[in-house]
Order: sequence, then C-alpha cells, then structure tokens
Amino acid sequence: MDSPHTRPRHWSGWLATVALLVAVCLLSLLVGTKAIPVAEVWSALLGSDGSPDHVIVTDYRMPRTLLGLLAGVALGVAGCLMQGLTRNPLADPGLLGINAGAAFAITVAVAFFGVSDITTYVWFGFAGAAIVSLIVYRLGTAGRQGADPIRLTLAGIAVTAVLIGLTRGMILVNAKAFESMREWDSGSLTGRGYDIIGGATPFIVAGVLAAIIAARSLNALALGDDLAHSLGAHVGRTRLLTAVALTLLCGTATAAIGPITFVGLAVPHIARWIVGPDQRWMIAYSLLLAPILVLGSDVLGRILLRPDEVPAGLVTAFLGAPVLIWLARRAKVGAA
Repeated sequence: MDSPHTRPRHWSGWLATVALLVAVCLLSLLVGTKAIPVAEVWSALLGSDGSPDHVIVTDYRMPRTLLGLLAGVALGVAGCLMQGLTRNPLADPGLLGINAGAAFAITVAVAFFGVSDITTYVWFGFAGAAIVSLIVYRLGTAGRQGADPIRLTLAGIAVTAVLIGLTRGMILVNAKAFESMREWDSGSLTGRGYDIIGGATPFIVAGVLAAIIAARSLNALALGDDLAHSLGAHVGRTRLLTAVALTLLCGTATAAIGPITFVGLAVPHIARWIVGPDQRWMIAYSLLLAPILVLGSDVLGRILLRPDEVPAGLVTAFLGAPVLIWLARRAKVGAA
C-alpha cells in the first residue's frame, strides 16, 4: 500500500496541503462584505480591542472559519469511509441518503419538539443518519445479487428525494421550523457561534478517531470479504466501527451547518489521485482537502453576489454536479 519510496512524496504533498488550508483559512478571515487588512486580522487574533473590525473577525468570521474546518473534516472523512465500505466510487453520504436522514430527523426535532440546541438535536441527527443508512443498505442489497454499487446509489437517491420532500414540506407548513431552518437547510456557515463549535467538536473528533482505527481494515475489505478474513481483518467489527464513524460525522456535520452535498464525493477522488487507494493516506489528505473545499466555497459565495451571499452548500452543489456527471461517464466508459 505505502512503499518507502512513495512515503516522502506523500508527506511532502500533505504538508503542502496544510499550507494551502492555512491560506484558505486566512482568506476566510479576510474576505467579506467589508475587507479587513491582514494586520487587523492578526491583531484581532492576538487580542480583540472591541473595535468594529476586531468584532467582525472574532465574533463572526472566526466561528465561521472554525465551523467550516470541522464540517469539512467530517464530510471528507465520511466520504472516504463510505466509498471504502461500499467499494463504490460514487458513494457519498449525501447521495446515499445519510445527510438527508439526519436533516429530516433534525427538522422533526425542531418542528414538533421545540429543540433548538445542537447538543440536543445532534442526537436526532445521529438517529436519522443511522436509520436511513440501514434502510438504503437494505434496499440496495435486497434480492439474490446482494450488494450492488449501482443499486445502492439508486436506493440512496430515491430515499434522499423522499426525505428532502418531507423535510421541505415540514419547513413550509411549520412557521417555527421555517424560521429556524431556512438558512440551515441551504448548508450555510453564517449565524453560528462558538456554542455550535463546542457542541460539534467532541463528536467529530470521536468520528475521526474511529475512522483512523478502521482505515487499515478497510484496505483489506477492498479486496473482498473472503480475502479480508484470510488477512486477519475482522469484517463485521470493521463495518460496525465504520458505521458508527459515519453516523457521528454525518449527523454532527448536518446538525451544525445543514446538508452539504458532493464534498464527500469529490474529495476522496482527489485524495485517491494523489496517494492511491490506501485508506489511511486518503483519510489523511481528506482531513485537509475537504475543509479547503468547504471554506473555499464559502469564500466564493461571499463574493459572487456581493453584498449578498450564496450559502456554501449551494456553491458545493454547483461545483459538484459536473464532478458527478464526469465520474458517471468515466465509469460507463470503463465498463464498455
């Protein structure tokens, strides 16, 4: 998987990606309705003096940047896990209904139970993500043929469409849900504070740790269950650990910023182009590449219709749709 000759190249590329992520984070602090000089941003980070520029940086742009980092990490790692678990290059938590399940459950929590705190409704997100992933897996593996990547994808798309319709319906007919979730539902980083970050961080850290533990065994699972068993991998335990990681990552990211699609689809492919199919390196690169995509989309959304903003979720969808079409055509050509 990882030879001594490729390891230095992987590490150097990873460090270069760290530098790119730092640059995107800086852009996220600099760019907005009001341009703030680098010196002022640095001064605000060292200690806010209460000036308008410092308040913008510390109270608005810093939480937005940190949340983009967290959500990007969660979605990128979840995409790697999903593609590794299903052995399906088109697998994505958004396409397979996991994000939609979390969003539906959170909408129910807000609309019917009056839940407004992330530390409470994140549990609804977990439940929705877990239940929908089981439903999609059951639909995609029904019949004699067993698990099939295309059937799993189609089942996920169908379930996602139904859940999105139900979620939109609840938001439209319930005034409280509409007010609470109209911005959240578009996948936006705005309007979130440090309380959201504090509530989301432990769950995302736990999900990433579970993903790192499962990564080596996922490499074995890519060779098939029988060969994985012969190599000493615990197939059932690996799948359970991966499912727990997916639930933690997708449920928390969706609870924090709303449903954002295509990040988990595109980022693992980029990582695979750079480092090959080793899940350990793919996860290591996705930890950086996905936040770059999320924060980059958020920054782009700030300047496209200035002074108005386009939510990051809409920008990632716009960028991701051509990627999905290209991947589908590439798979079709490869099968011909």
